[in-house]
Amino acid sequence: MARKTRSWMLSLIALLVITAITYSFWPKPMKVDIGQVVQKPMLISIDEEAKTRVREAYVVSTPIAGRLLRVDIEPGDIVIGNQSVVARMLPTNPSALDVRTTEQANAAVSAAEAALRLARADLNKAMIDRDLVEQEVERSKRLFESGVISQVALDRAAQNLRASVAILNSAQASISMREADLTNNRALLMSFNDFSNPKDTPTSDQPTIPITAPISGRVLRLMQLSEITLPAGAPILEIGDVNEGLEIVAELLSTDAVKINVGNRVIIDNWGGDKALSGSVERIDPWGYTKYSALGVEEQRVKIVIQFDAPIEQDINLGHGFRVEVKIVIWQDEQVLTLPSSALFREGRDWAVFKIIDGVASKGLVKIGYNNGSDAQLLEGLKLDDKVILYPSSALVDGQTVEQRLVE
Repeated sequence: MARKTRSWMLSLIALLVITAITYSFWPKPMKVDIGQVVQKPMLISIDEEAKTRVREAYVVSTPIAGRLLRVDIEPGDIVIGNQSVVARMLPTNPSALDVRTTEQANAAVSAAEAALRLARADLNKAMIDRDLVEQEVERSKRLFESGVISQVALDRAAQNLRASVAILNSAQASISMREADLTNNRALLMSFNDFSNPKDTPTSDQPTIPITAPISGRVLRLMQLSEITLPAGAPILEIGDVNEGLEIVAELLSTDAVKINVGNRVIIDNWGGDKALSGSVERIDPWGYTKYSALGVEEQRVKIVIQFDAPIEQDINLGHGFRVEVKIVIWQDEQVLTLPSSALFREGRDWAVFKIIDGVASKGLVKIGYNNGSDAQLLEGLKLDDKVILYPSSALVDGQTVEQRLVE
């Protein structure tokens, strides 16, 4: 009896050992992340950083070469078109004279003074000749009335009088010309040293040239602030209407720009506010240009102009040159069957997923439409609420048992 009991115990122990060994080598389910096929809204967008700008910004520049007085206006100030004076100018001070230029100018002044004296002497001679001819004309008239001289002699005397008057007028005009030459040559001797006395500066003696704002709006930025001498056409400041004329400019890759059409909806985000703003594509430039990225990669970029759907509210402090992020929507659907993009992998030239059926992974092909990197549009291969494996490992094979990985 004891021998039979020992036999049963040995058999039980052997069975337990075999069971333990079998359990230890039995394949365990693979821990996986599980996703699900759902129906929800989906959109495809092209995301890019952009910046705001005023649609019609005006650069106020100097109308003439001169000295710009200190600009008192500040960025952000409101100006009224054709009324608000934004800057004032003075004519340019005369340049400094070197020794040679001074001597040449002095010689020119001396020559002009001599020419003026000569012209005045010619005038005196012309006046004396005219008086003499007038006396001869009076004498000839009396002689003609007495019958002493003929009509021809009287006409010749009248002709001499007209000629002397013409010579006198010419002498007077010559004096005016010589006086103008003298004034011009004396002006060549003027230099900035003539205004060394503060009481004699052009600021107090000469009227300033006012520069008015071309449009109503706000001062965006100042190119010149301190008093400075500028050539004609030099920029002073920039004016624009931030509230009514603000738009967005984005620089997209040319391969992305060809996917966009005028009128596409734009979501404006990360501009600093709590809610996203809306806009639409107004213009796609037909010209691309080369730009280097931060990594030194050569890229072809195209400018896209975006308009806000509504005027900028007063509490939205967007200005000229502010950074924003835009999402240009190229496709969207309110109800579309989707699955996580992380469940997809390539099977040749097709897309495939691991579907979970009763805890077993089953590989199958699917047909995918749009893919935004997070979700993919499902066209064929799965149905609503089907479960799929996310981030499938290379060790995962068809028919393998799986279970949900617990999130700690």
